[in-house]
Amino acid sequence: MVTMEDVARLAGVSKMTVSNVVNDREGVSDLVRRRVLEAIRQSGYRLNVSARSLRSGRTGVIGLAVPEVEVPYFGHLAGLVIDAAGRRGYHVAIERTGAAEAGEAGALTRSRVLQFDALILSAVALDGLDERLTGAGFPVVMLGERDFGGRFDHVAMPNEEGMKAATVHLADRGCRRIGIVSGVPREGVNVVTRRYRGYLDGLAERGLSADPPLLFPLDGMTMEAGRDAAHRMVDSGLDVDGVVAVTDTVALGVLRGLADRGLRVPGDVRLIGFDDVPESRFLVPSLSSVAPDHRWMAEKAVELAVQRVRGPLRPAGEHVAPFELVVRESTR
Repeated sequence: MVTMEDVARLAGVSKMTVSNVVNDREGVSDLVRRRVLEAIRQSGYRLNVSARSLRSGRTGVIGLAVPEVEVPYFGHLAGLVIDAAGRRGYHVAIERTGAAEAGEAGALTRSRVLQFDALILSAVALDGLDERLTGAGFPVVMLGERDFGGRFDHVAMPNEEGMKAATVHLADRGCRRIGIVSGVPREGVNVVTRRYRGYLDGLAERGLSADPPLLFPLDGMTMEAGRDAAHRMVDSGLDVDGVVAVTDTVALGVLRGLADRGLRVPGDVRLIGFDDVPESRFLVPSLSSVAPDHRWMAEKAVELAVQRVRGPLRPAGEHVAPFELVVRESTR
C-alpha cells in the first residue's frame, strides 16, 4: 500500500507538506501543491479516511444543505462555504433539499449516517422546535430566515433592515407608488414575512401609505414567476413607479417582464433586488440590490460549525450579516 511517506519522497517534500496538501491547508505554494498532487496521481495514493476518523473521531467533512443549487444565490454561497471550510482543513458535501421538510430531514439523517462533523442547513420548512433538529446528535448551524428561538447557531440575512433600506432608496429617488414583488405574507417567520415587514417600515419612514394592491404575489422564487408578476403589474393599470423584488432572481424576471410590456428601467419604473448575486452587475440595465456580506456569512457559518466540533462550550445565538446598498443603473 502506498503511504504518505512514499508520496513525500516522490514529490521531494516533507510528509507534513503532503498532509497539508491532502487536507487543503494554506501555506503551500502553488508549485509545490501541483508537484504533490502529481505525485499522488502517479503513485495511486489514497488517504485512509477510516483510520484517520478512528484516531480523531472526525471525518473532516462538513455538510451544506441548501434548497436549490440552480438558484444563483445558493451557488454563490456554496462556493464561499467551500473556500471558508478549506482554509480550516475541512471538505464540504453539498445536498439539495428542495425547500421541503422531507428533504431537510433527509439531510440531517444522511449527515448522521455518513458521520459528517457538522451540518450547515439552510432551512425553509423545519423550525427550532422540530425534534429532528434538536436531537440531531452533532453540530448544526442554521441558515435561512426562520425563527430558531436561540436554540441553534443561526447566521441570518439582514432582511428587515435591508428591505427597508431598498424601499427608502426608491422613495428618495422620487418614487411614490412603490410595489413589491414577493410571496404572500402569512403567519410565521420566514423570508417573505421578514422582507415584507422591512418594505412596510421603509414606506412608513418616508410617509408613504401601504396600498395592498401594490403587493404582487409570486407562485415561486423564480425568474419566470417574477416575469409573470411584472406582466400582471402592468396589466393591472396601477401607476407603479418603483419596484422592490424579494430576491435578485425574481428581479431578473421582473426586468424581463417590464420589457415585454414596453416599459423602460429606470426610465418608467425603478427596480431594486435583494442578494446582489454576481449576475446583477452584468444585466442591462445593471441591477441595484441589497448586498448582504455573503463572504461574512459563509465564514461565520463555518467558524461556528468548527467551534462546535472542537467544543460546544458557549450558548447558541443569532448572527445577522452586515449589508450595503449597491446602487446601479436600474435605480439611477
